[in-house]
Amino acid sequence: MSRNIVISQSMYFPWVGLLEQIRLADVFVHYDDVQYSKGSFSNRVQVKGVDGVGWMTLPLRDYHLGQRIDEVLLNDRTDWRGKHREMLRQAYRKAPFRDEMLGVVDRVFSENVETVADISRRSMLELSRYFGLDRPTFLSSQTLPISGASSERVCNIVEYLEGNVYITGHGARAYLNHGLFEERGISVEYMHYQRTPYPQLHGVFTPYVTALDLVANCGSQGAAMIHSGTVGWKEFTQ
Repeated sequence: MSRNIVISQSMYFPWVGLLEQIRLADVFVHYDDVQYSKGSFSNRVQVKGVDGVGWMTLPLRDYHLGQRIDEVLLNDRTDWRGKHREMLRQAYRKAPFRDEMLGVVDRVFSENVETVADISRRSMLELSRYFGLDRPTFLSSQTLPISGASSERVCNIVEYLEGNVYITGHGARAYLNHGLFEERGISVEYMHYQRTPYPQLHGVFTPYVTALDLVANCGSQGAAMIHSGTVGWKEFTQ
């Protein structure tokens, strides 16, 4: 019997593809004790509005190079919650489930948070609850007694969690040591994203925006669009 492990940096109100990874996971590990990369999806996401696709970005406070994601502070000297809520309210003012979407946002914004990791994790968990993606156990990498770096640490985490399948997104292709996993009897599978179109406002469909877009346009029935599977790493890399 397979035990699927997904390890990913937390993302702020992520795109549907990350929810698809969560759907397939038995254990999902928030990998936030690694270096923050400026311009990553940890603190920003695309929103599709009347004037096209724009960015909804969390402001940072006292950020310096080398900080981990779970160390990067949010700048609460600005009303970023109000700004983001208004951006979403305007973008989806004609969406059939706009109020449900804003309810998801308000539940996330009502919690006390200090770091980018805090708010991003909460946004992912709230979206998962909304769509009924309650299969996985959610853990944080900083709570696990696992050392190493890069592929070795990821493999060590999967092994520690007694996983035999590691599921990952496409970005891992550039650095993952697939042979290391094979040596330990762990299968590596990459997401086979379907990017299934659903009714969407403002022109040509794009799958790369926040999953709040799916909430606003389809409500909880949007869970049917979260259905992508995986392919083995050898097939994927070919």
